[in-house]
Amino acid sequence: MKAFENIVISPGAIPALVITIILMIAIPVVFCIYWLRKHKERTNIGWLFAGAAGFIISARVLELGVHYFCIMMDNPISRFINGNTAAFVLYGITMAGVFEECGRYIIMKYVLKKNRTRENAVLYGIGHGGIEVLAVILPSMILYLVIAVLFSSGNTQNALSTLKITEETAAAALPSVQAAASFDFGMMAANVIERLLAMILHIGLTVIVYYGVVNAKRAYLPLAILLHMLMDTFPALYQRGVVPLWSVEVWAAAWTSAAVWIAVKIYKSLISD
Repeated sequence: MKAFENIVISPGAIPALVITIILMIAIPVVFCIYWLRKHKERTNIGWLFAGAAGFIISARVLELGVHYFCIMMDNPISRFINGNTAAFVLYGITMAGVFEECGRYIIMKYVLKKNRTRENAVLYGIGHGGIEVLAVILPSMILYLVIAVLFSSGNTQNALSTLKITEETAAAALPSVQAAASFDFGMMAANVIERLLAMILHIGLTVIVYYGVVNAKRAYLPLAILLHMLMDTFPALYQRGVVPLWSVEVWAAAWTSAAVWIAVKIYKSLISD
C-alpha cells in the first residue's frame, strides 16, 4: 500500500472535478430540453427513452458480455487481444461500431414504428448519447471527486478504509486514485469537449441509420458503423499509450464533423409528414 502514501492531490483537482460533474449533467439536459421545446409538436419523448434503452442494451449488456469473454477472462483469445495493440484497437472499435449502430437500427426498424419523424431521430440520438454521459462517464467523475476529497485530507489510511481499498484490490484501484490526484482544468476541458463531440456524433449517426430505415437503404447502416469505428480509433490508441490526448480530440472533431455533414444533408432531405 506504499504507493498510496505518495499520492498528492492537485490543487485544482477538486474544483475542476466539481465543474466537470456539473457540465456532464448539463450537456444531456440542455440538449434534451432545447430539442423538446423547439420541436414540441414533432417529437415524442418515447424516442428519447428508446435511445437511452438502446445504448444500455447494446453497449452495456450485450457488448460488455462479449468483452467479458474476449478481454476480461483469461483465455487464449483475451491474451492475444490484450497483448497485441493492433488486435486490441481493431477489436474495440469493431465491437463499439457494430453493437451500437445495429442496436439503433433494430430498435428504429422493429420497435419504433410510430412517430417516425426526423425530429424524433435526433431525439433518439440525444437519449443514446445522454445516457452514456449519465450512466458511464458521470459515475467515474463522481468517484474521482470522492477520491480527491478523501486523499486531500492527508489521512491516507482513512481514505483507503473509506474506499475499501485493500492489499488485494490496491493494484486495480491505484490508476483511479492517480487519475483523480492529477485531474486539472486541462483534463476538465478535454472531458467536456469529448462528451460534446460524442453527443453530436451520436445524433448524427442516429440520423444516418434512421434514413436507412425509413428509406430501406441498407448501405447506411454499414456507413454508420464505419464512421463510429473511425471515431473510436484514436481513443483506443490512446488507451494503449500510442497517441497523445490532444490528438484524440482533434481526431474526434474531424470525424464528428464528417458525420454531422452527412447527417445534416440527410436531415434536410427528409420530409416530416
